[in-house]
Amino acid sequence: MSTASVVGGGPSGLVAAEVLARAGVAVTVHERMPSVGRKLLMAGHGGLNLTHTEPREPFLARYGGSAGRLAPMIDAFGPEDLRAWCAGLGELTFVGTSGRVFPEAFRATPLLRAWRARLAELGVVVRTRQRWTGWTDPPGSADGAVGLAFVEADGTRTEVACDVAVLALGGASWPRLGSDGGWVGPFTERGVAVTPLRPANTGVRVGWTETFAARFAGTPLKHVALSVRGRDAPPVRGDAMVTTSGLEGGPVYASGVAIREALDADGRCVLEVDLRPDVAVGRLADRLRQRRPKDSASSWLRRSTGLDPVATGLLREATGGTLPDDAAATAALIKAVPVLVTGTMPLERAISTAGGVAWSEVDDHLMLRRLPGSFVAGEMLDWEAPTGGYLLQASFSSGVAAAHGALAWLAGADPG
Repeated sequence: MSTASVVGGGPSGLVAAEVLARAGVAVTVHERMPSVGRKLLMAGHGGLNLTHTEPREPFLARYGGSAGRLAPMIDAFGPEDLRAWCAGLGELTFVGTSGRVFPEAFRATPLLRAWRARLAELGVVVRTRQRWTGWTDPPGSADGAVGLAFVEADGTRTEVACDVAVLALGGASWPRLGSDGGWVGPFTERGVAVTPLRPANTGVRVGWTETFAARFAGTPLKHVALSVRGRDAPPVRGDAMVTTSGLEGGPVYASGVAIREALDADGRCVLEVDLRPDVAVGRLADRLRQRRPKDSASSWLRRSTGLDPVATGLLREATGGTLPDDAAATAALIKAVPVLVTGTMPLERAISTAGGVAWSEVDDHLMLRRLPGSFVAGEMLDWEAPTGGYLLQASFSSGVAAAHGALAWLAGADPG
């Protein structure tokens, strides 16, 4: 019987283990933490957004420059396949009003419990508290086996020989859950190119005044549209959350690539916040011209445009506290409030990771070109996506793809 080692017990690793075990391979999962699936459980705190029902083309566009590489994997194991897989575990799913897909239980615990039971029935062995430190030296033997090195919880160093390995160690966000990017060193030591790991789906830093931060931290800017000045990217709609040190939320996360590009180019980035994306600037100006003589600025804005206190506060932040009296100028400001971003939140506070193993280093079945028999899946690869189900979908899809590539390798075929 062929043997496989799966390094990493997140969604990518566990689904790869399942595919391999169903094909009759003896699979061992090596997990650094005391239990598997910890990041999946964390994602479940928000309802476990598994995937999205968006049509194929806009769905794939969420992956930016990596869409071409991920497309065949998502076509082979896409949103409907993921929903059917969940149903097979006894966890039916439903589609929310935004098109996002969630388990009916609205949490990850029942799904993970059923999944672990299935893996046990398939004979998958799970070994926890094992930290992968790289390949053995040499990384394989003459008969084609792959050699992997681990450190146990007590500091004991062990080596494992297997016929094929799937590495799914995650990115570097949420390091307390096990993904700390420690795998980068062993990869680069073997000559594998790794794009630097950077925060994705993370908040941004803004130098609010103390007054604004104290009053509005924790308050959402509802139904706004964000764009990045000077970047060719469409505005992103949603709710942005004011924090003591900046902004967070879906539209901020979805603008992450454009924000990073601006910061890389200039060391600064200007977000433009459209506080009334459904109202044209001319219509806003017409409303603002109806100002009553005794209206305060706040009353004027609230009555004319419906702006709430946090939106009005943001306008004051942008103007140093004094709003323009001219209706046209105020309307233009409401449609594009400038917010100076000085940086992103650190990697350990990010939801996901940008960067990873360069696509040029893996073949079409995710096998490392420099290390035959070793496959890579999930966030270790150089792709990113916004929240909304796209992260988990690509993690599952790439795990399935890596497992099928490993099976082809074991069968003697060239998976590339």
